[in-house]
Amino acid sequence: MGEGLIEMAKHGQPVIITPFTLAGAMSPVTIAGALTQQNAEALSGIVLAQCVRPGTPVIYGGFTSNVDMKTGSPAFGTPEYTLAAQATGQLARRYGIPFRSSNVTASNAVDAQAAYESQMSLWGAMSGHVHLLNQGAGWLGGGLVASFEKLIIDAEMLQMMAAAQQPFEVSDAAIGLDAIREVGPCGHFFGTQHTLDRYESAFYTPLVSDWDNYENWSDRGSKDSAQRANGIWKQMLAQYEQPPIDAAIEDQLKDYMARRKQEIHGSAA
Repeated sequence: MGEGLIEMAKHGQPVIITPFTLAGAMSPVTIAGALTQQNAEALSGIVLAQCVRPGTPVIYGGFTSNVDMKTGSPAFGTPEYTLAAQATGQLARRYGIPFRSSNVTASNAVDAQAAYESQMSLWGAMSGHVHLLNQGAGWLGGGLVASFEKLIIDAEMLQMMAAAQQPFEVSDAAIGLDAIREVGPCGHFFGTQHTLDRYESAFYTPLVSDWDNYENWSDRGSKDSAQRANGIWKQMLAQYEQPPIDAAIEDQLKDYMARRKQEIHGSAA
């Protein structure tokens, strides 16, 4: 890793220093101890990059979590992971360095566990004021596999997180006192001009979530979120259109890749 970091820094390439500190396995069992080790490892890499080439762009990456003490397996999306991400964000701000975090889960299926562990991970990243979210969508099985269904569900959660960070409007027009007077007691707001002017953009529009009642959901096949996500990615793939590219540029790119592969293989030999 150090040799790769040195080469990247020599060429002025941005580097993300992300220690992998599992509390109880690769670092002390306490979050404070694991974060202390993470901080020392991250800063050593950051300092090395600056020694090689002062001003090399760097990002402080946090990937501290805990293990299942019954099996030794890594655990992700835990309360400890969330706390570590929040603390890492504070450390990065102390040094004036951008913060990198992740959206992770230990679940082996696209199920409720995958959702709530990813949500915990995202809250840690967001409340830690993350600048770069790696493994942001599709992570499953502790990072051993990727899932198209999980990618779509993660996209939903990321969109909802982003929407929740937007301040809502507070103005006379938004408050709508005229609409409140118009409806009065025991009425509804569906047909008011205030609603009609805003209904298309008033709320977040879900990508995966089904907000319908039980009867309508059942009539459509009682599909759960994983099944709906499966249909979404397959539809996106079927409708995908290759972006246009000049044929001459494409030929040059292919030629460059072929030459570089040969040069790399030759140098490795």
